[in-house]
Amino acid sequence: MCRILLCLCLMLVSAAQAVADRAAYVELARKGWNYQLRTTMIGRDMSIPVHINGRDLAGASLCLVGERPHPNSLDVINAFRDLARHVFGKPLPMRYAGAAASGCGSGRTVVLRLYSGHPPNQALSDDLRWMNGVYQLGLPNRRFFAATSPAMAQTFFGRRGQGTHIMVKQPRGGAVGALERSFYTSILVEELFQSFTFGMDILLFDRAAAFQSKLQETPLNLERLPWESRGFMRALLQSNPVGLCAFDVFMMHAVAEAPVDETTEPGFIDYVDEAYDTLAAQAAETMADVRFAGLIAPRCQRAPI
Repeated sequence: MCRILLCLCLMLVSAAQAVADRAAYVELARKGWNYQLRTTMIGRDMSIPVHINGRDLAGASLCLVGERPHPNSLDVINAFRDLARHVFGKPLPMRYAGAAASGCGSGRTVVLRLYSGHPPNQALSDDLRWMNGVYQLGLPNRRFFAATSPAMAQTFFGRRGQGTHIMVKQPRGGAVGALERSFYTSILVEELFQSFTFGMDILLFDRAAAFQSKLQETPLNLERLPWESRGFMRALLQSNPVGLCAFDVFMMHAVAEAPVDETTEPGFIDYVDEAYDTLAAQAAETMADVRFAGLIAPRCQRAPI
């Protein structure tokens, strides 16, 4: 009898945990995807319509500019390309176009500028000026753009389609230590994940709470620390997971399969709730694939129940 009661108790605990997991995932999805654009660039042509669907970049190409990828960067990019193909069912072709984004050509292309040392703000401005002409983004003329963090991604909506530009700091040439590898992997994974899913940052003010998503971050003031300093790297690594969590993989599958026109509409969150069991099973299978191990945060990988 005692053994039967113990089994029943364990089943009840498991069921309660499953309900809690489901509620937590739906709430996180709401925070990360159910939004309106919070800010807009001053001077941008506001008559250009904005359409946000996380699947918009499925099957797009990745065009690398600036520095050639460091081996650590290349490992991360290729693992993410494999993950994107696995989830979205379409390849993510990649090529290196040289120093300038103008070598990328038009079409459904994500520009990824890699750099080490000081941020190449003039090159960033040139990239966006070229994209402005190709996609008719309506950006202010003669605007100079500057990096505000070691990794940043921007998607602009134009009259001839949308353009996504990512600029990420990478290691200088040669081998890197464990801290540097984790830091540069973390910032690159974050920008790729957010660009290809349109998930927004989620502030987490409780520093004692466990992270559930790469989108979560605890607020920090790092203005006085150089980006290449070990203090900056350690602090940033503590502010959010080093890689993707189970929730993030779950949401990639949700973005790929949701029957909605825009992933920022309430219907997308309804789909996440209704299809939770199916998405959870897909996420668990994807998390177990060794090809994607380098993208997953070690302490943030429990698959949903």
